Amino acid sequence: MPFYNSEEERRHGREQLLQRQKHLIELCYKVAQKYLFEGKHEESVPAALHSLRFRTNVYGLNSVQLVPAYLLLSEASIGLGHVVQAEEYLSQAQWTVLKSTDCNNEIQSLMHRNLGLLYTAKEEYEEARYHLANDIYFASCVYGSEDIRTSGGYFLMGNVFIHQNKMDIADSLYTKVTEIWHTYLDQHVQNQLSARKQPADILAKELENDTGLDEAQEAEAVHILETILEIRENTGKEKPASILFILKTVAILHYLMMNISKAHELAVKAYLLSKELPNKEDVTEALRDLLGLIASKDPVTLKAAKFFAGQGQ
Repeated sequence: MPFYNSEEERRHGREQLLQRQKHLIELCYKVAQKYLFEGKHEESVPAALHSLRFRTNVYGLNSVQLVPAYLLLSEASIGLGHVVQAEEYLSQAQWTVLKSTDCNNEIQSLMHRNLGLLYTAKEEYEEARYHLANDIYFASCVYGSEDIRTSGGYFLMGNVFIHQNKMDIADSLYTKVTEIWHTYLDQHVQNQLSARKQPADILAKELENDTGLDEAQEAEAVHILETILEIRENTGKEKPASILFILKTVAILHYLMMNISKAHELAVKAYLLSKELPNKEDVTEALRDLLGLIASKDPVTLKAAKFFAGQGQ
């Protein structure tokens, strides 16, 4: 803090410092989250530690606001195989929550999700399921049961059932996750398709790609959906409709993230699969529309889009 000549200047300076610290808390938290979803556990640790340090400076050592940083450090430790270290961070988080009178459902959800990850890593699957069920409950209280922020709990629960060789239950949970993300992402595509019918001066603005997600949420979406796609392709050959659904969802995600070549590759793959399945005319038409949007962002794919549009005539 610099030297100020008056109490008013000092008060204003303290307020500005506090705002900068809160901004850094959020920035470090999102960076650490992004690295975790990308599987870069070691790289996430410095950002999580900075988030913890700034939280301590702003809120104090006993504040429940420290819990999200402890949970990030726990998750990074699990990813690095440091289970004992993860348990220490989780114990600190639990102790902080027990001492707090203002712990909200969002933090409860995060804590149970991390406990679910810990017990999954320890292969204690019944305990993992218990905590992930609590995660889903608390997340549903905050966001609703059909929200993308709740879907992570369903996904992790599905992973536990995979470990227990309960494939039918895991399949239903992965379907739930895909439906939630498809509903969210497809709405952005439908908005763009509607915007294409608008006057030219409105069109340019309306067709700007935007997932509505921050970088950490986009990394989470890629991790969850591509993991489900890999599992579907490896284990679900007898359920091509499920493969088609997740292919389309991942294609939309990459399109909205402007990963155009990846989006085109997945959309073409989904389109060709849809032509092989009975009663999939609506999906085929939707994929032609998606290929058209992809072509509008990349002239290289325009020829392919015209080819598939011609096939639908």
